[in-house]
Amino acid sequence: MKDLLRRHAILKDEVVSALNKQVKIEAQSSNHYLALAAWCHVRGYDNSSEFFYKQSKEERKHQLKIFKYLNDMESEAKTPGVDESEFEFSTLREVFEKALDMEVSVTESIHDLVRVCRKADDIQTEEFLRWFVKEQIEEEYVARQALELFEILGEDKLALAMFEERILEIEYDG
Repeated sequence: MKDLLRRHAILKDEVVSALNKQVKIEAQSSNHYLALAAWCHVRGYDNSSEFFYKQSKEERKHQLKIFKYLNDMESEAKTPGVDESEFEFSTLREVFEKALDMEVSVTESIHDLVRVCRKADDIQTEEFLRWFVKEQIEEEYVARQALELFEILGEDKLALAMFEERILEIEYDG
């Protein structure tokens, strides 16, 4: 009986592969956010640094959520290696532009993953991914709102101080 249940629970290879790829993407995103936090921290942007530390933790949670799902489905979850994240920026705005670019890229990869599930007729995993699709709406919204603050406030020293005051207050209400 256990073998019958196990056979039913095993995910298709292409879904397992795509989920493991997403685990790595989430791990790399977490690592990138740490690099952004460090850039901000050394330049005295303490609230922006805290913002990116929080984002790094979120990406790590996403990684673990997918990793545990793979394990729960009795599939092989792979522990990913991540590349070193080194970024050179001239301005705080460029840092936040990079953050938005990263979130858009993660959104695209989540959408690709949903398409893999649809092609494999894996309704169960597609339903699991619904949370990630909604989460990416929030992640992109917050990144766009941060950039909008630069549009509103500008980038002189006073504006950057005001930005620092507001960055931790950005939330998604949707």
